[in-house]
Amino acid sequence: MQHHLIGPPATRRKFLERAGLGCGSLALTNLLLQEGIVSGQSPQSNPLAERRAHYTPRAKAVIWLFQTGSPSQVDTFDYKPELQKRDGQDLAGADPKTGFFTTSGKCLKSPFQWSQQGQSGAWVSEIFPQMSKHVDDMAFVYSCYSQSNNHTPAMLEFNSGMIRQGFPSMGSWLTYGLGSENANLPAYVVMHGTKPRGGDPIWSSGFLPSVYQATALDPRAEHPVDNLERPAELTNQQQRALLDALQDANKKHAQSRPFERDLNARLESFELAYRMQTSAPEAFDVDQEPQYLQDQYGLNREESKEYGRQCLIARRLIERGVRFVQVFASCPNTPGGGVKDVPWDGHNDINENHRACASSVDQPTAALLTDLKARGMLDDTIVIYGGEFGRTSDSQGSHGRDHNPHAFTTWFAGGGFKGGAQYGTSDEFGYKSVENRVNVHDIHATILHQMGIDHTNLTYRFNGRDFRLTDVEGEILREILA
Repeated sequence: MQHHLIGPPATRRKFLERAGLGCGSLALTNLLLQEGIVSGQSPQSNPLAERRAHYTPRAKAVIWLFQTGSPSQVDTFDYKPELQKRDGQDLAGADPKTGFFTTSGKCLKSPFQWSQQGQSGAWVSEIFPQMSKHVDDMAFVYSCYSQSNNHTPAMLEFNSGMIRQGFPSMGSWLTYGLGSENANLPAYVVMHGTKPRGGDPIWSSGFLPSVYQATALDPRAEHPVDNLERPAELTNQQQRALLDALQDANKKHAQSRPFERDLNARLESFELAYRMQTSAPEAFDVDQEPQYLQDQYGLNREESKEYGRQCLIARRLIERGVRFVQVFASCPNTPGGGVKDVPWDGHNDINENHRACASSVDQPTAALLTDLKARGMLDDTIVIYGGEFGRTSDSQGSHGRDHNPHAFTTWFAGGGFKGGAQYGTSDEFGYKSVENRVNVHDIHATILHQMGIDHTNLTYRFNGRDFRLTDVEGEILREILA
């Protein structure tokens, strides 16, 4: 076979010159990839494509029931007989500035009756008659603590690991690490009634590409997802043709601009919105569920119908392959100091506030656990329940409790967590965590572990540094894992 050379034969010197330049180009490309300046994906690839975990996961989805405003640990799950005995007496070691305001320094007993439940004997307040039936499916951590006594920084910390804005939330990190299981629905969904204090930055994708941002929605609205409906003047075929033309132009634009991180995200967002026009309304339509199940979630009660709808939709989304769903607690009535964006904020009267909030969330939360378990979904779905911090053991005013970042309780169920486990302790008044103290990095490391991710290896290079959800900390809470 005859070979034809294009141009004159290369000399040895010319060959070495070209080879050297090629090695330099390869090295530059590798450095740009490491810095995160150039994406390793082509503009045509899907940044939400499902990716392999680091190891075999115990869970494939998370439902996070975030109790905005923060329930009091000593009025819900962390029973303290000594606090009951010393009502009105000085609280040893009390700091009047622990909270956001000023407290009395006098012990305030819980106004609620307590009882031990299940085979595990976990203590539960009377305000949770339905949740108490599930304690043997729950792993309680009584020794959580956080950095801030202010709602917004504390919620930022619990979501992103940092008390400052601009860092990716756990849902965004999981979406970045694992991709999406359903091409027609978002991988990460946030639901709220009144938007919680702090708003969108709480579930931000931070410096990660915006394709990993949460889809936030209000399930009370006629159209929960904004701007999703097809314009009335367009047919499906016309809209598809417009999108194809837009995609073609955008891809050519992206190919000439490899340094722009978010172009792939923008391309994918158009396509996902198009696919969601059919899938999302069906997923949010709880009327497809039998009436008995809607009643079980509390949709027939004014107090619980809003939160119950969110919990039921969460199950429907997880069932359809959504990986991470966050539900922010909503309560129609928030007496005792709470307001709509932080309903559990019982500054004035813990009795009134917590009875009202518990009436909204107790039945739907229990129904979610029952429903997941009946469908065999609790085995690989993690349910998280808790607030951004705890509340003081001494009183604010006569009957309220201020913010307390030094001790609070979070529980986990399903997804390989050990049912009935009880981990860590607070002091005899529930004022400070003292044994096996747990911070948010430990919680994040444990959730990522159950999802098959080594938290030390889930990184993203930004501004010359490799960032991770757990920063430079995080210990897996193996004692509460099955």
